[in-house]
Amino acid sequence: MSEHGIITREFAEEVRSAADIVKVISRYVALKRKGDRYWGCCPFHNEKTPSFSVKPDDGFFYCFGCHAGGNVFKFVSLYDNIPYYEAVARIAEELNIPLPQKKMSPAQIAREKHIEDLRRVNQLAGNFFHNCLTMTRYGQKGLAYFHQRGINEETIKEFQLGFAPDAWDKLSTAFVQRDISPELLEECDLSRRRPDGSLYDRFHNRVMIPIRDERGRIVGFGGRIIEAAQERQAKYLNSKETILFNKRQLLFGLDKAHRQIEKSGFALVVEGYMDVISVYAAGIHNVVASLGTAFTQEQCKKLLRYAPQIYFCYDSDAAGQQAIFRAIQVAREQENAIIKVVQMPDGKDPDEYIRKHGPEAFMTVIKGAVPMVEFQLQYIVKDMDLNSLEGRLQAMSKIIPVLLGLRNMAQRNAYVARAAQLLGVAENELRDELNRRGRNQGGYQPGAERQAIRAVRRQNEDANRRAGRVIIRAIWQEPAVLEHFVSQVPIDAVPDSIQAGILRQMAIFIKQGTTISDVMQFASLGDESVEEISRAMVEDTGGQDMMDLYQDCTRFLRKHYLKTQFEIHRLRAEQLSREGSSEFLEELELSQKIKNEMDEL
Repeated sequence: MSEHGIITREFAEEVRSAADIVKVISRYVALKRKGDRYWGCCPFHNEKTPSFSVKPDDGFFYCFGCHAGGNVFKFVSLYDNIPYYEAVARIAEELNIPLPQKKMSPAQIAREKHIEDLRRVNQLAGNFFHNCLTMTRYGQKGLAYFHQRGINEETIKEFQLGFAPDAWDKLSTAFVQRDISPELLEECDLSRRRPDGSLYDRFHNRVMIPIRDERGRIVGFGGRIIEAAQERQAKYLNSKETILFNKRQLLFGLDKAHRQIEKSGFALVVEGYMDVISVYAAGIHNVVASLGTAFTQEQCKKLLRYAPQIYFCYDSDAAGQQAIFRAIQVAREQENAIIKVVQMPDGKDPDEYIRKHGPEAFMTVIKGAVPMVEFQLQYIVKDMDLNSLEGRLQAMSKIIPVLLGLRNMAQRNAYVARAAQLLGVAENELRDELNRRGRNQGGYQPGAERQAIRAVRRQNEDANRRAGRVIIRAIWQEPAVLEHFVSQVPIDAVPDSIQAGILRQMAIFIKQGTTISDVMQFASLGDESVEEISRAMVEDTGGQDMMDLYQDCTRFLRKHYLKTQFEIHRLRAEQLSREGSSEFLEELELSQKIKNEMDEL
């Protein structure tokens, strides 16, 4: 039975304690010491003034610009785009710390070997198609096609583009002769069987595009027809889904784009892989595409790990615009996502536009991207007869859900005015209808309490978060502080949901008797939690004593909590009074007691 290295939390802590975070990060970033920390320009986004900080005493890094943060393993994982456990293993190897070993069952060994075999066959197929394109007479028409589309040899090599010969079994025969089993070829969807059991190639007479995962490993292929005689066939042909190839999870080009997405602050999402290749060849490298499916939540979350903004740039035809509208519906469910739409002029797709007007003109188009709500409004009214009452009512019924989805009231008010202008109706009429629909969807419920809580939370949000970070840091340094804090502010009342989640996890660790020493103990809460803890640990306290600062911030958050409670009881009193219930007096008394305590703080 073979053995396999496994990364445990205890082992990661051993390696982290032995690693010099400044020495590791200095291999990637020029750092200068200032006081008890080091500063440099962040490698994850473009900046001229250093906002990237490393605090060696606590083993954290944090960027005040893009908010990336974590420990030494998190840095290596982000920079080299590798899984966290691989970063641990890499640093352990550098420090000559042997990996712990775990015995694998025969089934586990067989599965690992099978996955390795699939990866090997896909890579061999990538080499086969690329060599056919660049080194044989079969690929001459493929090369002509790529050159016609403005794709040069450098880009062909960069993406390992290829060509499937105009024959039925070139790949199948060559691979079987190399002792690759027909079953593996079928599972990778490189070969299929005829009724007589013989193999034939899945792809032939097509230019071939390898599809890679985030780490650059080939997991499947896309093939495109290049001759008019093939027009009856599907224009694009993708590999079927396998253990390695899940279309909902993958984004074409992300292995090459992720670093530039981080630096530019946004991901440019186009429709197909030929658009990605053309845009990339034009020097714009933060570009990706979904793979023959509608844009998914999984793809959206993956992009938001690298940058907060997503720009959709699909074809300007009706199908492309409809696909953008659907993609927006998916993306807007992510609270922190900033969505914009690049509107292509001339009825062109990105590939055609770049070939006709050049990269600089395309960059100008990107800079003119419109916010998603503006696009949605324009899309809805585009084909409506706004000269008729029926058309205006139909458009209004589609616009109102868009407006109701806006949580920021200032933004909603601005778009109410814009929608009224587009519809040609009075703004107060649209607002009345919006309020009526909102009441029908929710009414008062006790939802007014939730609205009050959100309203209070929006005030001084930055100050609340700064105070929350002080609390996290104080508890990290002295866990006994948590008991005092929750006696003043219930964790569920902490304004920031990410910080509340961190505090809950801290409470669990403290109850279990687990020492809190590594930020990655909180990795299960998500990257934002890791980044928030990192920021809490590196943020400058201005020389103030930590416990004095803790007391000030606890009072601040206590007052915020009381404001929220005051609003809840005040609204309940008003509602009960309208209903003629005498219980409103109890609510008034409670709200007055809360106000008295607020005045004393």
